[in-house]
Amino acid sequence: MQRLLRALLTFIVVIGSQGVWSSSALMPSPPELGADSYILMDASSGRVLVENDAEKRLEPASLTKMMTAYIADREMAEGRLSTDEEVRVSVNAWQTGGSRMFIQEGTSVTVGELMRGIIIQSGNDASVALAEHISGSEKSFAQMMNQQASQLGMENTHFTNPTGLPNPDMYTTAKDMALLSIAKIRKFPDTYDLYSQRYYTYNGIRQPNRNRLLWRDKSVDGLKTGYTEDAGYCLAASANRDGMRLVAVVMATDSAEARAREAQQLLNYGFRYYDTSRLYEGGEKITGTRVWKGESEQLDLGVSEDFYLTYPSGSRADLESTVEVDTVLEAPIQRGAVLGKLTLSLDGKTMAERDLIALHGVEPGGFFSRIWDAIKLFFMNLFG
Repeated sequence: MQRLLRALLTFIVVIGSQGVWSSSALMPSPPELGADSYILMDASSGRVLVENDAEKRLEPASLTKMMTAYIADREMAEGRLSTDEEVRVSVNAWQTGGSRMFIQEGTSVTVGELMRGIIIQSGNDASVALAEHISGSEKSFAQMMNQQASQLGMENTHFTNPTGLPNPDMYTTAKDMALLSIAKIRKFPDTYDLYSQRYYTYNGIRQPNRNRLLWRDKSVDGLKTGYTEDAGYCLAASANRDGMRLVAVVMATDSAEARAREAQQLLNYGFRYYDTSRLYEGGEKITGTRVWKGESEQLDLGVSEDFYLTYPSGSRADLESTVEVDTVLEAPIQRGAVLGKLTLSLDGKTMAERDLIALHGVEPGGFFSRIWDAIKLFFMNLFG
């Protein structure tokens, strides 16, 4: 009876009124680092600003412990673990070699203390003790680690233990470690401050955090270092300057000094030449559209989550927002239904896209209103 007419309603607006930018603005090439693999990402928008072999599989060393701590965070968030819960130290945990918290066999240590031992002191013994407490064994805990990695989109990561001690079947990438770092910052901010602590004392032994950037750059507040002979020196670092947070990961550098220096170069480059803004709030009305055969004729559209965009510094005034919406929408429409697309571009280049969703539902209208709208749609179709 009725031929559906699908048309796109498109309009363009310029966002913001700050800054002056043109295609002739000066921006140097990203720094070339002395690392096998590295990446720089914005934590809010997820945009990759710099990368080099970021998906190359390498040994994770003690960056592994970020996943160990992440799973503990998740267990606590879901009520299966608490910071004051006592953990009995096994012989296996006590005997674990490498960097240590110096827990003693047969003693009890709280989850909170073990988290500090893992994050600040990079304790392998603490990692094993917590893994055994959560899942019963290192092997079963590694299965949890891999399941979690898959859920976070860490496509080139495989864990075999909670410590990062060498194993031929264990690998990760700079990109995957950046994804894990960002997930930690976003989902479990309440315990993120542990990564900024410079020292922790346990059993009368005071040990420093090996992240040298915590002493050199006041904007740096995490995350984790790693080292084995095969993996080299690794670092996942995060910094926040004026509300903009970046994550830098460098893998396989040749010294503890080199990993700090190279990560610092990435962070400085990102903060100097890029800005990040929240352009739209989740649930905020961005546009409206006509609804046919509904109890209401108007429908508000927006994005489901806050929309952050990272762009060259000073170019916000030149950002263009394009909205595409199907102009023939018929009730019923459910809240959250995807009904269009929002595109942000700069100088004709697409920067980011998001789905436009219905911010509220629209139920079918009364019998006569539906008939009347059907007649109007018929003639719209008839005359194009």
